[in-house]
Amino acid sequence: MEPSTSSNTSDVCEEIALDRGLMVRHFRQIVLWPLQLMPIRDDLPIQKHCDFIQTQGFNNLWREVEDEFTGDPSQFQERHYGEFITFLPSIQRFLYGEGTGRGTGVNQESPIRVFRRTDIAQVRMTYPDPRSVPVIFEVAHIDLYFFYDIDIVILAMEIFADDLPLACVEDTMLRFARGYPTYWESEGQGGHCLKKAEWLARDGTVLASSDYEHKEKYLSCVCQYRAPCIASHWEFLLEPLVLHHSGKTGLIRYRQIESHLLPLMAYLTIDNPAALTRGNFIRLGLAAAPDPSDSLPYSERHLCDFEDRYFYDRYWSEQDPKRPGTRFICSGRVLTQVSDCSDRFLAVRKTGLEQFRHEYFVLFLIAHFHKAAMLMLSDRLVDALNRLEPGNLESVRNFRHMIQQILGMFLRFTHRYWFQDVSEHTQVKELFRMTNRHLGTAQLYTEVREAIEDMSQYLDSDVLRRQGETMVRLTVVTTVGLIGMATTGFLGMNLIAEADSPFIRKLFMFLCVLIPTTAVTVYTVLKSRRLSEFLEKVSDERALVRVKFAAFLNVWRTKHDRLH
Repeated sequence: MEPSTSSNTSDVCEEIALDRGLMVRHFRQIVLWPLQLMPIRDDLPIQKHCDFIQTQGFNNLWREVEDEFTGDPSQFQERHYGEFITFLPSIQRFLYGEGTGRGTGVNQESPIRVFRRTDIAQVRMTYPDPRSVPVIFEVAHIDLYFFYDIDIVILAMEIFADDLPLACVEDTMLRFARGYPTYWESEGQGGHCLKKAEWLARDGTVLASSDYEHKEKYLSCVCQYRAPCIASHWEFLLEPLVLHHSGKTGLIRYRQIESHLLPLMAYLTIDNPAALTRGNFIRLGLAAAPDPSDSLPYSERHLCDFEDRYFYDRYWSEQDPKRPGTRFICSGRVLTQVSDCSDRFLAVRKTGLEQFRHEYFVLFLIAHFHKAAMLMLSDRLVDALNRLEPGNLESVRNFRHMIQQILGMFLRFTHRYWFQDVSEHTQVKELFRMTNRHLGTAQLYTEVREAIEDMSQYLDSDVLRRQGETMVRLTVVTTVGLIGMATTGFLGMNLIAEADSPFIRKLFMFLCVLIPTTAVTVYTVLKSRRLSEFLEKVSDERALVRVKFAAFLNVWRTKHDRLH
């Protein structure tokens, strides 16, 4: 069942529409925010952050969502079935896990766990345009997606409204999905941000509001932590998770891994989508600022191949201007679906709202999860390198341990989560490939894999180098020891006949030999590097006698003598 928006929103938008053109009969936007989770305990190979949400008394905000497969089979609906069969078997196991099969006795759950908060019912947006008035959007759901063995959480927020001017929709797509401002207007408001965003409870109480205009907060955070902070209403939304680069205390900490522009999906139904101009479609596909319909957001040269790169027109027909159908616009960060609001297209499974909210949402979620995981692993590699001190054995040991952990995580990610395709359904498969292509996920995966391989090879070569040095030193010590062994053992020679002496005398003689021998052996180990260089010079037939003699003298020289 589709919830309805508040009546005042519809009235306000009808008034705005008189001046601002086309009306969008139904608008729905899903915002995703991938975030990197910081380890809770460094000694744990797998961090289960979602378990700490349950054990730390945070259930007043977030409660785990049970999927349709764990309930009463009589409540399992056709749309659930349609969503399930859309994806390949490997994706089905990834999304939904495996049920208890007959004869197996094993219940393999999905590696995804979803938590939802329900205290926020609406969003009130105030736009910078002085002619506009605040618009209220209904909140469909606010979820947190946790992934087993990958320190990534994705916030998903879905909002919707009916009967909005097209310019208002474009403004919402431009301004709402922003974590923090990148600059400030002369009036003091955050650039390209909402003037005010407010979370509202069911009774209309304001739970939190944005603070884009507080420039000092953002400047001081970057100065102090060398990382941007996020707007106050997003901080409230993510509680009890705490921004890592902040002075706030919290067990579950996160850091940003992408820019301030959050990935988003948009669904629009219009009486006649053919009335939209090329500029309108481009703005909807790129979440660009609203402008007159006959203008373009960027130069013609820059947009010359826009249709070929970003439009997916499998269900779009320009031959029927009154009922053109559905057009998808995919630019990686933004996935927009524009549909005819007639019943003929809203009822079609492949272009309807339910498919947008489920199948298309899932493919968008997977694509951005892949990218976030690669960025997280890349960040871990950089952190490991920053901590490495090549001359410090303890630092090298810790570095090796961190790289082994990252390598294990990458291998598990590859075999558990990495998919080239998610479906054999043509439109789902092609939209997933378009999203990945624009995100550059495959290239990012290759770069991370090569970086991990390079570091693993560095560690392997370092181990081999150390083993080689050890073998050289042992060889030198053995060579020196051979001289004494050959001398004392020649023809069974016994230089000191003490075989029949008393035990105390023999023990004394034994210690008299043992102690100097041990001292000579230790001294030989200390000088083994220089001795190996001397032996190398001796074995070189082309080296002059004076060079070999100089190498012999160098064995006994001190560091001060070598410097001077």
